[in-house]
Amino acid sequence: MTKVIAMAGKGGTGKTTTSALLTRYLLQKKMTPLLLVDADANANLNELLGVEVGLTLGKIRKELKGELPPNMSRDQFMELKIHQALIEEIGFDLLVMGQPDGPGCYCAANQYLAMTMDKLAENYRYIIVDNEAGMEHLSRMNLRTIDYLFITSDPSARGILTAKRISDITIPLKLDVKHQYLLINRAPQPVPSLLQEKIDAAVAETGMTLGGIIPTSNDLINQELSGESYLKLGDDTEIIQTVTALFDTIFAMDDVQ
Repeated sequence: MTKVIAMAGKGGTGKTTTSALLTRYLLQKKMTPLLLVDADANANLNELLGVEVGLTLGKIRKELKGELPPNMSRDQFMELKIHQALIEEIGFDLLVMGQPDGPGCYCAANQYLAMTMDKLAENYRYIIVDNEAGMEHLSRMNLRTIDYLFITSDPSARGILTAKRISDITIPLKLDVKHQYLLINRAPQPVPSLLQEKIDAAVAETGMTLGGIIPTSNDLINQELSGESYLKLGDDTEIIQTVTALFDTIFAMDDVQ
């Protein structure tokens, strides 16, 4: 059965970085195939994975405004184009939503993706959704059941407060979230006591479990600055060892199935 992993958090908290590191982990563990959905208007998950993007849902939406091929309905055309937009790599496929139709509007793109998501899901063991800030995308994409919600925060009071609010909003959005994990990215070591108090309070007041505290990594910074894929980071890299232990704990039951 396909399992959905969704990223959430305020902007700049490392959702895309976490998505890339998680992709590397699942590939290494052969927990594949994967479907990656880059649902952020500022799409850059492909850059962290060393993948070139061509067709996006935003571009497909513009094509729909033109003349359709003969004897093909709009729904059939959209399904065809979404399959063409899938970037196929070894162990994973990537689908990029791209720019919205208007300021802050992803309505049409989400609608068309939702039309084919059920069919796409049948082909994958995991779907990873690298979401933009907020949770509205998930409620529009037929992803009513989320197996793992990773709520990311930077080591700040505002980031942790936003994480708490995101956890709270899953209820009015009527999302069935089986597991919620709080991940603190780019944390100083050792973790300051005031930061730890904020983390403990957020976990105690919500349905989140502390998934882990990920330290700042020069290896990740250098990898991104050099334009190299995170998939090429060695197993002996400190940050990879850290997140591997973190994900091992979270996915322990899935890994043995």
